[in-house]
Amino acid sequence: MAKSKTIYFCQNCGAESAKWIGRCPSCGEWNTYVEQVVSKTKVQSLAAYETEKQIPQKIAEIKSAKQGRISTGIGELDRILGGGLVYGSVILIGGEPGIGKSTLSLQMALKLEQHKVLYISGEESPQQIKLRAERLNLQNDNCFILSETLLENIYTHAVNIKPDIIIVDSIQTLYTDKLESSAGTVSQIRETAASLLKYAKETGTPVFLIGHINKEGNLAGPKILEHVVDTVLQFEGDHNNMYRILRTTKNRFGSTSELGIFEMNNKGLIEVKDPSQVLITRTDENLSGTSIASTVNGARPLLLEIQALVSSAAYGTPQRSTTGFDNRRLGMLLAVLEKRAGFRLGQKDVFLNIAGGIKVDDPATDLSVIASVLSSNLDMPVDKTFCFAGEVGLTGEIRPVNRIEQRIGEADKLGFKKIFISEFSSNSMNLSKYNIQVVKVAKVEELFRALFKRN
Repeated sequence: MAKSKTIYFCQNCGAESAKWIGRCPSCGEWNTYVEQVVSKTKVQSLAAYETEKQIPQKIAEIKSAKQGRISTGIGELDRILGGGLVYGSVILIGGEPGIGKSTLSLQMALKLEQHKVLYISGEESPQQIKLRAERLNLQNDNCFILSETLLENIYTHAVNIKPDIIIVDSIQTLYTDKLESSAGTVSQIRETAASLLKYAKETGTPVFLIGHINKEGNLAGPKILEHVVDTVLQFEGDHNNMYRILRTTKNRFGSTSELGIFEMNNKGLIEVKDPSQVLITRTDENLSGTSIASTVNGARPLLLEIQALVSSAAYGTPQRSTTGFDNRRLGMLLAVLEKRAGFRLGQKDVFLNIAGGIKVDDPATDLSVIASVLSSNLDMPVDKTFCFAGEVGLTGEIRPVNRIEQRIGEADKLGFKKIFISEFSSNSMNLSKYNIQVVKVAKVEELFRALFKRN
């Protein structure tokens, strides 16, 4: 008879306990422990895909695996992954419901025409997936759709089909007969993810997993889920905005500082190959409170529009509100303007917005934020052919930022006439190859005089 015992798991971090605990000693969260019955039944090993047992080898005796990558057919996704899917890798993508995770994975499955793809859905029927495929207007005779949640049945079909790529939507819907707990619990997610990882490594098949997120915005399930996979992608965006951002938070085979931008429309997710052109509002009218920041997200230069509104505090207590920018950093920049430049903003409401729904943490946007706030406060527009790239220190000095030549090159490519950077930037730059005028400033006061001085 099968032996079973009761174990308590923390739903937040996956910690185990022999008894119920009010507060998890591992992560500190309250009332996260749930009871689960773990069966000790011995399940027959899935030997259909298992290879010979490994033995210790000297590193000099191991043959280098110089395999290429599999292109997903989506340029932005390939770039984020470091050039495509690595054989035997496990990729996890998370995001809010309705953000486009299933759409992106189905687009990838239908564009991989030269590879056999097994698309496993535990949330939708084959008919629903067919409707989405028709909306995307894509067709792939090598794409197999399977609506299944039992892991053992999935392996049976995988052995018969021998797919080149497996896509699972979603990992929280899968379960295995090894455990008696229901799908979506910490133990089931941990067991199914570990089993799929083993399958990927032994067969060399890339496995693409879709994961849900909890109310805090983190991937649901134990933290070990993010540790065992090779790559973790985070899908971000606002349901009221058409743009979606795909970020890499972990990548064993490439950079973790890449970013991809997609546009959601009725035909699916469309790649935004030149986001700077899209994220900047092109108008013939000069408006106060706006300026352009030359930023770098990962290795990719982007020009973003910074919008500011400064007005008298209507209710006595001034408000500080930001969208896409750190609210505390805005407070620091306002304090610098008041202390070092003499602008009295303590009794005024200040609202800041990054156009396009983009979130930035690049300190090089400081100079553009300062320019936008001053422009709105004085009600004097900043020339729309100017852009900015510099960090503002607590003493009011303009500090240099990294990848300055990339920032200048992106602004030059888009036709800007002048870019403001730090006086202390490297003097070894070859500025003769650019048509844009580079203006170096050392203090916030110098920026003010250069922008708003009237003859």
